[in-house]
Amino acid sequence: MKLSMLLWLTTLLPQPIADQACLATTVYLEARSEPTIGQMAVAEVALRRRDRGTWGNTVCKVVTAPHQFATTTTPGSFDITNLDAFHKAWLIAGRSIQNWQLPPADRRMLVPHADHFATIAATPAWSRNRHSVTIGEHAFYALN
Repeated sequence: MKLSMLLWLTTLLPQPIADQACLATTVYLEARSEPTIGQMAVAEVALRRRDRGTWGNTVCKVVTAPHQFATTTTPGSFDITNLDAFHKAWLIAGRSIQNWQLPPADRRMLVPHADHFATIAATPAWSRNRHSVTIGEHAFYALN
């Protein structure tokens, strides 16, 4: 399925399913080759951003905010072809959303306070002199 088609479908789905689909798509695009813990950390960043409201008040709005996640930097013509990886991302998105519905003190946090991440191969200007947690090939940062 084309990325553009999947994101369009999320506009037709009821909110809980749309959010899971958007989060799964983000996990797939950003971290499908990462271990489960790394994929869950990517989901955690998106959910934290949703709670803060700066980038949007739904997961779909957060992950489609311009230049924030791979959903906006990957061409819409990109084919999501690894169905096993997407299925895993779907399950991780669901588990992450369930975890995030718990009271904050009861949530399992992998990257506390992190609201940004980048691959360790990249060093964005905003990441310099910031403490980070590294999981797999990603570094997670608390900027805001």
